[in-house]
Amino acid sequence: SQADCAILVIAAGTGEFEAGISKDGQTREHALLAYTLGVRQMIVAINKMDTANWAEARYLEIVKETSSFLKKNGFDPKTIPFVPISGFNGDNMIEPSTNCPWYKGWNKETYDRKKQLNKATGKTLVEAIDAILPPERPTDKPLRLPLQDVYKIGGIGTVPVGRVETGVIKPGMVVTFAPANVTTEVKSVEMHHEQLAEGVPGDNVGFNVKNVSVKDIRRGNVAGDSKNDPPQAAASFNAQ
Repeated sequence: SQADCAILVIAAGTGEFEAGISKDGQTREHALLAYTLGVRQMIVAINKMDTANWAEARYLEIVKETSSFLKKNGFDPKTIPFVPISGFNGDNMIEPSTNCPWYKGWNKETYDRKKQLNKATGKTLVEAIDAILPPERPTDKPLRLPLQDVYKIGGIGTVPVGRVETGVIKPGMVVTFAPANVTTEVKSVEMHHEQLAEGVPGDNVGFNVKNVSVKDIRRGNVAGDSKNDPPQAAASFNAQ
């Protein structure tokens, strides 16, 4: 996954929450998918609290049940803010709501990259988003950039796009695409239509390459630095 954090949106309406956490429910499935795809930070937004008349008992019931199945899926509930909201009315989205005087706010405890305990508190969903810990950005490792897509842009040429996972990509670098086994030079790197001196882990970039057709590379190929442990094709691998 390209996500640093997942926001699990739960409907507080009668019957809706219960359906979501049932054996084949969407809520349970989405939480499992997030963990399976490597997402370790989560925010739980308990939505439609207005349809539950902002009942504290309903909020506490949902927090208890959700914490239980998230723990079974590998998450630590202590690291997760549980925010009661109404998306329709905007309650607790950006500003604290006056409709839930019983709600004293969320709190979470996480450990940062240096293994230091990090405590955060707040009341709104946007505060919970702001409290996400930036993950480690491994610029010292060899370049790995899985392609999301490849475009042919008039006047420019072939432009692969994707997210830098490790390492650095910069103009002038010679890259190899695996398993296509295509090697070329990077002419320019852009993000949000702005030229970059380099793309680092976490950046979603597009980069123009020399003398490569859109037919030569495709979504799913991985770009790496030809001079520093380029990615290799493999016939098989052992999954952990």
